[in-house]
Amino acid sequence: MRLVDLSHSVEAGMQVFPGDPPVDSRLAASFPLDGFQVTELHLGTHSGTHLDAPLHTVEGGPPVDELDLSRLVGPARIVHVPDLGDHDVIRWAHVRAQLEDVGAGTIVLFRTDWSRHFGTPRYLAHPVLHAEIAQRLLESGVRVLGVDTLNPDRTPDASSTGPLELPVHAAVLGAGGVIIENLTNLHAVTWRDPVLSALPLRLSGLDGSPVRAVAMQL
Repeated sequence: MRLVDLSHSVEAGMQVFPGDPPVDSRLAASFPLDGFQVTELHLGTHSGTHLDAPLHTVEGGPPVDELDLSRLVGPARIVHVPDLGDHDVIRWAHVRAQLEDVGAGTIVLFRTDWSRHFGTPRYLAHPVLHAEIAQRLLESGVRVLGVDTLNPDRTPDASSTGPLELPVHAAVLGAGGVIIENLTNLHAVTWRDPVLSALPLRLSGLDGSPVRAVAMQL
């Protein structure tokens, strides 16, 4: 079996969505004092490579511990959209040819290679998906969508005003689906028909979870 890790390392001070809790850690027990090591970890549910459960944007929606795990391990389609600039919008016309035959149950991952900017201010100026893509995928029976950016919708910056608009989240999570964010290393999946595993922690009643996303060649 061949494996490619699609996850960012979780470490103190890593980049998170603006306003989210920072990631931090400290030793709670150490070898010199206790004879063993335990680390105390502080982070938000949407830190690093993670998934959004419907509860993230749908009041009363299913939390992460109620997700059907069988939907988070399965055949994946990687859609490559190269040469994008800051805040570019990916439209259905750009990806139609790569998705016309996508089947129900497929996990669709969008590769923009924007993950190369992770940890820099430019990572916040990532490309976004047009809501029509989400709607077309839902109509095809796709319920899990992933991106190698911070957000499939636009991430607000210092000049943003008014309420946050999340049309892709509204469509996918509103349909009971799942969104995986902050993927990386998609370029290293060089074979057709990979199998993806992106399993969350069993966090009772919560809105999301970090995942260890892995592409497999079986």
